Amino acid sequence: MSRFKDLQKNLFGGTTSNARQFSMIFTLVAIIVFFQVWTDGLTLNSTNLIALTQQYAYISVLSVGMLMVIVAGHIDLSVGSVAAFTGIIVAKTMRDWDLPWEVGILVGLVVGAIIGAWQGFWVAYIGVPAFIVTLAGMLLFRGGNQFIGDAETIPVPDGFKNIGAGYLSEWGPNTGYNNSTLVLGLVACLAVIWRELRARKTRRDMGAEPVPVWITVLRLGIMLAVIVFATLRFAGGRVGTSFPISGCILAALVILYSFYTRNTAGGRHIYAVGGNARAAELSGVKLRRVNFLVMMNMSILAALAGMIFVARSGASGPQDGLSWELDAIAAVFVGGAAVSGGIGTVSGAIVGGLVMAVLNNGLQLKGIGTDTQQIVKGFFLLAAVALDVYNKSQGRFSIIGSITKPFRRQEPTPPDAANQAGQESIKTPVAG
Repeated sequence: MSRFKDLQKNLFGGTTSNARQFSMIFTLVAIIVFFQVWTDGLTLNSTNLIALTQQYAYISVLSVGMLMVIVAGHIDLSVGSVAAFTGIIVAKTMRDWDLPWEVGILVGLVVGAIIGAWQGFWVAYIGVPAFIVTLAGMLLFRGGNQFIGDAETIPVPDGFKNIGAGYLSEWGPNTGYNNSTLVLGLVACLAVIWRELRARKTRRDMGAEPVPVWITVLRLGIMLAVIVFATLRFAGGRVGTSFPISGCILAALVILYSFYTRNTAGGRHIYAVGGNARAAELSGVKLRRVNFLVMMNMSILAALAGMIFVARSGASGPQDGLSWELDAIAAVFVGGAAVSGGIGTVSGAIVGGLVMAVLNNGLQLKGIGTDTQQIVKGFFLLAAVALDVYNKSQGRFSIIGSITKPFRRQEPTPPDAANQAGQESIKTPVAG
């Protein structure tokens, strides 16, 4: 096998599904390079990267939950309203009841869980489509936000602001960089190396063909270079800033939910329900419980996203959460999830969210108006899917088609075609 074939087969982990994720990474890199040139280097400026992480962390948190909802075959239109409703409750309880901000966070998570249980009950046990339930929720909780807050802007205490506007603390000797961020980057590098070596060991133990060493070195080199570059950028910002706390929360969620969806029975059940709910139920999957937990989890993450946004803004207001559900859904679909359910990854949703965030941020840096930003993002989302569909129709490599192929039903061969194929096989001499 040639080196190019080795690269094509193994660079992305040996599966077309992983290649789909990395193709979106290439798209992300292309967009970053384009805006880096167009904005004269502002895109990868430390200040901008830190602001970008804080500004879009809450959308990425929503994307993690929305990915699971869409994989299960549902949709949630209420996440923006749930986030705003939770934010106003948390802000009022901390102000009016003088609760510590730590208790305020717990109150927000409990509110999200109750809302999720309410919506999950209607979807899982009554059988109302999630689209209708969450559409009703979008109206209910948006009105609830304005009713409870009386259309006021309610400030939050300084301690609470840390989850949305805070940074990793500084300590130790003066290195010219934020030491906490440097340690975080070192841990990330060690984790990547450990994961790669563990994957090679697993392949050897299973008797599978090992990935060529030069591919492993190349893959590690690329990932480590990206981590080191990002670490130095975040650690070398203006004094008083570093990697945001909201970014740490997002990273923890990505690790947790990636492990859950890939390595646990509960995660596999979500994919089974989205792929074929009836077959999953006949196989012993508790369909109602899966649907209930997926909807409940989404509302809990929506509550967390709302609190992160309120913390960053410094106050909760009546306009919070508007159109957040559209941004989260777009991130999931750009990241490779299938509309019909059963397909998608947490990391893919995060990459999709980064694509949309960098696109939006780059346009803002150039002073492009909000109206034009919405038009560009809409065309980009449509073009990303349309290009893949076109490639599929032309018999070329199709991202979505290659992912969904194992899940598509095989159509029976027409009788005439089968007979003709049989006659051809009789007429054709067999070599040897």
